[in-house]
Amino acid sequence: MAGRLSGKNILMVIAPKNFRDEELNHPKEIFEKEGAKVIIACKQIGKCSGMLGAAATPNILIKDTKADDYDAVIVVGGNGSPEHLWNDTQLHKVVQDADKTGKIVAAICLSGAVLAKAGVLKNREATVYETPESLKELQNGGAKFMRKDVVISGKVITANGPEAAKSFGKAIVEKLT
Repeated sequence: MAGRLSGKNILMVIAPKNFRDEELNHPKEIFEKEGAKVIIACKQIGKCSGMLGAAATPNILIKDTKADDYDAVIVVGGNGSPEHLWNDTQLHKVVQDADKTGKIVAAICLSGAVLAKAGVLKNREATVYETPESLKELQNGGAKFMRKDVVISGKVITANGPEAAKSFGKAIVEKLT
């Protein structure tokens, strides 16, 4: 039986160190179970480490990704996000291109700030893992902060942290079907 996401390609972007394990693994399992092909992108190729000890090996470098190749672009959170992803201009371009062409753009935990810095949260409702820095980035990006686990604003989906990882994954599946 083909899943609801059969034929869909999903890009998940992680930090090389300290991505949040559940925020990568729970949605990835949900997408794959539904038949999607999941590609992991990072600034480096080779083993990347999660905050709780998970390991992931990216398939592609962020700089080599093109939004056109994917149905959804998802930025995984964790403590590594501010250092490695927030100011990644190549990632910003992929997110902007995905948004402009009507693809699903999503981020969880601290990575909501990536979407804000890329300019895709302007006048949209969004959530983020709350720190003074992440809330400031959402404000600077023109987002309307919502204190909820998962916020869907058109084709932009944000979630506030690891506890929301499964519902985040399910919300993305619903938007893709």
